[in-house]
Amino acid sequence: MFVGGLGLTEVSTKDLAKALRALHRGDLELPVHVAGLARVGLQHCSQPLMAQLRDLNRSGVQAVLVSVIAERKRIDQID
Repeated sequence: MFVGGLGLTEVSTKDLAKALRALHRGDLELPVHVAGLARVGLQHCSQPLMAQLRDLNRSGVQAVLVSVIAERKRIDQID
């Protein structure tokens, strides 16, 4: 169950990468909405994705996803 206010911490890196791939392929509809997330197989994490991405344009969604994925990879390399 997703708890509000935790940003994208509740979304796995794998699912963030899936969202980014869908965005690059043009499969993720903008603005981001629940039905569009379900179409690309991300319905299980739609609540936190919607909370963070719904009002962003393409470059904003891309920037958020790339930043979070990159930060997580950097942290994984440090550990």
